[in-house]
Amino acid sequence: MPQSISVLPIRLGLPGLVFAMLLAGCAHPLHKHGGIAVTNHLFVRTTAYTGRFNAISRRLSHGTITSAASDWSKFPVGTRFRIRETGQVYEIDDFGSALIGTRTIDLCMAGNSEMHRWGVRWVNIDVLQWGSPWRSLEILAPRQGSWMARRMTAALRQQVGPVPEKFHRIKM
Repeated sequence: MPQSISVLPIRLGLPGLVFAMLLAGCAHPLHKHGGIAVTNHLFVRTTAYTGRFNAISRRLSHGTITSAASDWSKFPVGTRFRIRETGQVYEIDDFGSALIGTRTIDLCMAGNSEMHRWGVRWVNIDVLQWGSPWRSLEILAPRQGSWMARRMTAALRQQVGPVPEKFHRIKM
């Protein structure tokens, strides 16, 4: 039995082979979601907004988990993430016209002064849980009169394939 294995022009001894196998085991393929490689860490542009209700007709939340808005074909409804710089956790439950076609996340703030203080910031986020493109499509289906809904729906359909004619309620 040979003491080394030939890999192209490189010869690895047993310790080198073990190291290479460990290194290869650490690598993992990146899956795409909305043109974004699905990882646990992203560097994103954020803005801030205020309001009362989100796109799913619920009150915007400002507690342990705060509401956020995005293009749902980039960050689907239900996506939860933590901003590393502040530790605050947000959940995507809204969308806005300025966000369509971008990877910007709009963070819900309790008041105007907080919103103006935030301004525009690039931040590091840890995605805690990716949302559901199917749930996003379900919410967008009755809103096809809006150009925003049509654009997000078209992008989501390219990602997930054929859409059922009738949705069964997905509980979140």
